[in-house]
Amino acid sequence: MYGFSRFYKYPLPLLLLSLWLVAVFLLSDQPAHSQHTATSNKEKYQSTLIAKRIMPSTLTENVRKTVLENGLTVLTKEVHTAPVVTVQVWYKVGSRNEEPGVNGIAHQLEHMMFKGTKNRPIQFGRLFSALGSDSNAFTSYDQTAYYGTVERNKLKALLVLEADRMQNSQIEPEQLASEKRVVISELQGYENSPEYRLNRAVMQAVFPNHAYGLPVGGTKADVEKFEVEQVQKYYRNFYTPDNAVLVIVGDFQTANTLETIKEVFGKLPRRQEVGGRGQGAGGREQEAGVISRSLSTQHSTLSTQHSALSTPIVLREPGAGRLLQVVYPLPDANQPDVPALDVMDYILTEGRNSRLYQALVESGLASEVTASVTSLRESGWYEVLVTVGAKQDLKKIDSVLSRAIANVAEKGVTSEEVERAKTQLTADVILSNRDITSQAMRLGTDETTVGDYRYTDRYLAAVRLVKPTDVVAVINKYLTKEARTVGFFEPTQKLITEVGDKPDSAQTTENFSPGAPVLPSEVGKYLPPVDLATDAIAQVLPQEFKFTNGLRILLLPDHSTPTVTLSGHIQAGTEFDPDEQAGLAAFVAENLLSGTDSKDVFTIAKILAERGASLDFEAYREGVRIEGDSLAEDLPILLEILADVVKNSSFPAKELELHRQQTLTDLQQELDEPSEVARRIFVQSIYPKKHPLHTFPTEESLQQIQRQDVIDFKAKHYRPDTTVLALVGDFDLDKVRSLIKNEFGNWEVSGQAATLKYPPVAMPEKIVSVNPVLPGKAQAVTYMGYTGINRYDPRFHSALVLNQILGGDTLSSRLGAEVRDRQGLSYGIYSYFQAGKNSGTFLIEMQTSPEDSTKAIASTRQMLQQIHQQGVTALEVETAKRTLISNYNVSLANPEELTDRILINEVYGLEKGELHSFTDKIHKVTLEQVNQAARELLHPDKIVVVTAGPSVLAEKSIR
Repeated sequence: MYGFSRFYKYPLPLLLLSLWLVAVFLLSDQPAHSQHTATSNKEKYQSTLIAKRIMPSTLTENVRKTVLENGLTVLTKEVHTAPVVTVQVWYKVGSRNEEPGVNGIAHQLEHMMFKGTKNRPIQFGRLFSALGSDSNAFTSYDQTAYYGTVERNKLKALLVLEADRMQNSQIEPEQLASEKRVVISELQGYENSPEYRLNRAVMQAVFPNHAYGLPVGGTKADVEKFEVEQVQKYYRNFYTPDNAVLVIVGDFQTANTLETIKEVFGKLPRRQEVGGRGQGAGGREQEAGVISRSLSTQHSTLSTQHSALSTPIVLREPGAGRLLQVVYPLPDANQPDVPALDVMDYILTEGRNSRLYQALVESGLASEVTASVTSLRESGWYEVLVTVGAKQDLKKIDSVLSRAIANVAEKGVTSEEVERAKTQLTADVILSNRDITSQAMRLGTDETTVGDYRYTDRYLAAVRLVKPTDVVAVINKYLTKEARTVGFFEPTQKLITEVGDKPDSAQTTENFSPGAPVLPSEVGKYLPPVDLATDAIAQVLPQEFKFTNGLRILLLPDHSTPTVTLSGHIQAGTEFDPDEQAGLAAFVAENLLSGTDSKDVFTIAKILAERGASLDFEAYREGVRIEGDSLAEDLPILLEILADVVKNSSFPAKELELHRQQTLTDLQQELDEPSEVARRIFVQSIYPKKHPLHTFPTEESLQQIQRQDVIDFKAKHYRPDTTVLALVGDFDLDKVRSLIKNEFGNWEVSGQAATLKYPPVAMPEKIVSVNPVLPGKAQAVTYMGYTGINRYDPRFHSALVLNQILGGDTLSSRLGAEVRDRQGLSYGIYSYFQAGKNSGTFLIEMQTSPEDSTKAIASTRQMLQQIHQQGVTALEVETAKRTLISNYNVSLANPEELTDRILINEVYGLEKGELHSFTDKIHKVTLEQVNQAARELLHPDKIVVVTAGPSVLAEKSIR
């Protein structure tokens, strides 16, 4: 797995999917449409802290840096808010250290690091899962990182595993061949995205002579040619203690932990002790057969070391929606202009009042404009991406974009804009560092990118000094006509065809037998010693209040950071959409912030932006999700805006029409994504017409929605007696209760709340295969399943344990071990029971190369059959239970996840102590209950199989 390092603009992608089955919130894995938020919701991994209103203690306070004799850098930070700890190992090597021909080798090695060691010849994902560790890895331009978060009593076990694979990883021919197929499947998934293909072409033109111009994950052509010796050399050369940074943040004692680190890692030799050469960076790179092409001596002139094209790069390929991308080279992260560039970016693209949003989106020319400043070790760039409708002229859009930037350069920016940007940056950095994993990510990024874990603190001080003249100066210096490289994506005509309902094809003709499951006893054999008795989480329960109008609120003070997280639910989801107006619920939710009786859309956006607060509404099947956060001192403002929009939204006609055009463009793009197409057809194949879950928006249904329909839907379904709010953060209980009462106490409605009764849905009588073909796609996405259970089913907790064994983790589950790890057929395979108020679906999702789809589906069905008939083992059940309990305990340390769990429990009407009793219920699940659930809930011969992707699927039966 790899992530683009949007350094201090977006968070480093935590590409770890859930390792255990949960009751899926509001019976949907995705909102009805893309999000349209008021302000600061870009989820930046921002390294800026400048506003004058609030200046918390430094981010590196209490951080201790230690360098062992073998060169290993250790960063430790004690955070005692919960009994959990995160361990991260960062290697100072990434795609920057590659050359053409071995592009992607850093990413390939990252995958191989999970395949086992000489001492532990077992998939490491199984060991991490047995520890209940929330573990994964990513490769970026400048670094490769491995991270895991566990209960504190398992800290040493994680350290032992990381030290083992730092020196002893096995890279064998059979394992490499299997994992190369997995990596190619991953790359094909990226190839499905027009944005990815356009970005690749543009970046190669911007940096033709530097590895930053190469894809981080590599190319299929290069990956196919990797030899064992190449990967082994790369491993030996770069994976050494003197080229690594170990970061530990959480509930531990520094002195004792440092002694443990010296014991575990101190015996590992630095590079020169192994082979006597490669003592410098150049030596490492030359021996590994790669080069850095370092520009460290050319930082000041790097902006001219690129190949700006006089004419746009044009991609004419199958797809949906037109794209414009513009990239400007920028200096590296250590250069003094970087702070002003970040402020510039916020002024240009952050929120409804930003300059480019006004010029492109508010004008109706585009549906979306996003941008990011990337600041890396040797260079950087500013990237602007504009999404437009099929009828728009990209040259015209580019002209408008250029004029808007030139106008800022000529006329300048206001002090108000600069101060607002600083405030947003302040809130972003605080809100993005409430959990220990994010704090460790920041330290690791700083140390491996610029060589100083205190970089963020220095950077914050510099940003605080940015003035309007500084912003104009960097625009004139870097965003010039001569420096820009432009790319157009012009989609060719797209046609989705379906090859469907082939029941006979579900019987495989292959002589397939799944491999023997990896016994938990084998996992235990290689697991480092650990006290498996987990610490009890003494989680305080929230206080619940109910007002006379029926509004329910749950409040949990948490003074660990000066922030507040708000989560809410309104029973106004897409289940209430009329068939002929599918999309109406989302239309209402996403336009609540478009204006009220007293404030227009720009005033609302400005008020939130000036505080760095965010507020968002998303329509799911069973309800509308409210998400908000702010600094603690700004909670009154956040609640005031929330109350105003839910009570007094006015839905201006202009904003509704603008939203309609954006939604139509979004829909066009969704129908070009294999995962979205597979999801739609999968759900509609299970639930018949007229069922609340069958309906999805179409172009026709969206065109049917009128303003009065929006007003009427909101009046009928937005009610205090169907609304729940949960808040966790730094506040006084009584004051916040009084504040909410003042804002929401006069919210009154008449009549009874609307209700729906879901009709029962029969299981398929046979295997049904449907294969929508999407031209131009490289990877296939498969959904398999049928109707499942609801949250109140007495088998729910047994189903959680069953699912954890079956497909809860793509590395350690039965399906992951067989389909991904042993056969290398899928980049990721997971299973879920989507259990809400009403019965959802049992779902298996996988991504495969098209040539592997048939075999992967057959293997999956055989595994379902095996567990259905033979059941699972007692050791598997005990391991799965420990994993679920540990993951749950770790999740409660994250304020956002904690708030969500509090809300979900209330929405589902669960007992007040569910926050505590959930782990007890998992602990009490027996082997007999799990195997009974397997017999009753797994139906390999009555299943819907939908595979969306390349046209080759139309020529093969899905078995």
